[in-house]
Amino acid sequence: MTQADDELQAGDPGADAGAAHARHLTLILVLCCLGSFLVVLDVSIVNTALPVIRRSLDFSAVELQWVVNAYGLTFAGFLLLGGRASDILGRREMLAAGMGLLAVASLAGGLAPSKDLLIAARAAQGLAGAIIFPATLSVLMTTFREGADRNRVLGLWAAIGGVGGTSGALFGGILTQLLSWRWILLINFPFGIVGALAVLRVVPRGLGDRHARRSFDFAGALTVTAGLITLSYAIVGTEQHGWGSQRTLGVAAVGIALLATFLLIEARIATAPLVPLRLFRSRSLSGASLVVACMGAGTFGMWYLVSLYLQQVLGYNPIEAGLVFLPMNLMIVLCPQIASRLTTRFGGGIVLTGGLALISLGNLLFSGVSADGSYLADVLAPSLVVTAGHGLSLVTATILASTGVRGAESGLVSGVVSTSRQIGGSLGLALLATVAAQRTADLSGAANDVALAAGYQRAFVVASAIAALGAVTALALLVLRRPRAIVVADSA
Repeated sequence: MTQADDELQAGDPGADAGAAHARHLTLILVLCCLGSFLVVLDVSIVNTALPVIRRSLDFSAVELQWVVNAYGLTFAGFLLLGGRASDILGRREMLAAGMGLLAVASLAGGLAPSKDLLIAARAAQGLAGAIIFPATLSVLMTTFREGADRNRVLGLWAAIGGVGGTSGALFGGILTQLLSWRWILLINFPFGIVGALAVLRVVPRGLGDRHARRSFDFAGALTVTAGLITLSYAIVGTEQHGWGSQRTLGVAAVGIALLATFLLIEARIATAPLVPLRLFRSRSLSGASLVVACMGAGTFGMWYLVSLYLQQVLGYNPIEAGLVFLPMNLMIVLCPQIASRLTTRFGGGIVLTGGLALISLGNLLFSGVSADGSYLADVLAPSLVVTAGHGLSLVTATILASTGVRGAESGLVSGVVSTSRQIGGSLGLALLATVAAQRTADLSGAANDVALAAGYQRAFVVASAIAALGAVTALALLVLRRPRAIVVADSA
């Protein structure tokens, strides 16, 4: 039962008013799920189009990952600011603005004549996602009461967003092969415009914190974004300059300095910090943030590498590669619903540990891919294991982090968790793509498909190790040290 339901019961709205109210809540949920779907879709929809985009706009193998990471890093860097803006200016207003920006950025990307303009448009899409994503979650958290009811809603929200991640590969493949890779961006335009107008009509006004200080920590947002981009640039540059070169160490030092500046700004300078560091006194929030970063590295890299393996090694066309991701949709839909129930019953720490263990196992199974492999032998089972772990982990981490949070800070906390996932995914993707490229380059004398497969093998091993680290972290911080339990009443 929602908070609004209680208000209706206090009076005598009648059956018709009750039904209308239920439909209105459903529309709010649908719009929030649409926003989540579009944001996550735009992370993955480019994957099956990467080989075609590379040929069309003359990307190098190293530059190609920026088609994904220009979105991911901007998304990560501005998510916290998006959460803050959502809390202060209002969830409805920011959700509508984000969908409008997504429509415009997608149109620009679809028409981009050069790789630089495409990367810029992808960055603008990431900024739009950073506005939309925390606003959708914040609307749900302020509409549905904490407990089993909210857990079920968050499970559905996570499931729909997850489907955006896996179905993006199929949609991208179909649009790329039947029309053009440009349509993977242009398709967002009508949905963004219609979504923005519907939000203004359906979502109630006044969900912002009118008493909060109307100031924004732009310096914090810029330093954290610049730091993440610089660190990614350092990682990608190791393919040419090596891990121990002065250039790599120097660029990495600049990135670390920028991130340290961000922490200084948050702790000492900002009058309205982007992320008050006091929030991390909560073991549930800090532990979930660390674990979800490892989850992002283990799953984002998997989608990227599998798509390239299918097309560059096994010779699949874009539609065939997209179809491979369909069975993952089933796991992405089912597991968040299961996770919300398991979290309510057993606690989030145990479920999160199990989810990361599955992601680690799936990536380890993926490390057996070969030049003469097949979908059934090398891809199907590992992909289901990884996506099952992802589905269990994402909603569980969100529930863990948001339990007990004041409504006025709901957007901020959702931004922290989503930022952690995106940071882990973006830096992990840069690392895994570089590891794969370096290994392939080392085997330049071998057949091309053999060298590529060997590169992917090594990258999957690294992804498995990162996810295993996440599982150990969840076990240590959220299970063995027994943080305060999540106690909710199941109304079912």
